[in-house]
Amino acid sequence: MNEQSAAVQVKILDKEYQVNCPPSDQEALIKSARYLDENMRKIKDRGNIHGIEKIAVMAALNITHDMLRKNRLINETRHTTAQQVKTLEDKIDFALSANRQLEI
Repeated sequence: MNEQSAAVQVKILDKEYQVNCPPSDQEALIKSARYLDENMRKIKDRGNIHGIEKIAVMAALNITHDMLRKNRLINETRHTTAQQVKTLEDKIDFALSANRQLEI
C-alpha cells in the first residue's frame, strides 16, 4: 500500500516543525514529538546545559539509552521465556512418553 505523505506540525521547545508523514504514522509522530519535547524541557529546566543543539543531543542520548536498555530487557525476557517454554515442552514430552510406556 502506498500512502500519500502529509505535512504534520509538531512543536518542540516552542518551535514549530513541519514533518511529512504517512497518515497511518501521524499519531505516532505527534506522540514522539511530545515525548522529545518533554525530555528536552526537563534538560533545559535543569539549567546546566545551554543551547538548543546541546539540549537536543542530550535528549537524543537519554532517549537512545532508555531504548537500548528496554530492548536489552525485552531480549532477556524473551530468552528466559523461551527457556521456560522449552522446559515445559520437555516435561510434557517426558509425561507423554511415560504414559505411552504404561499403555504398552
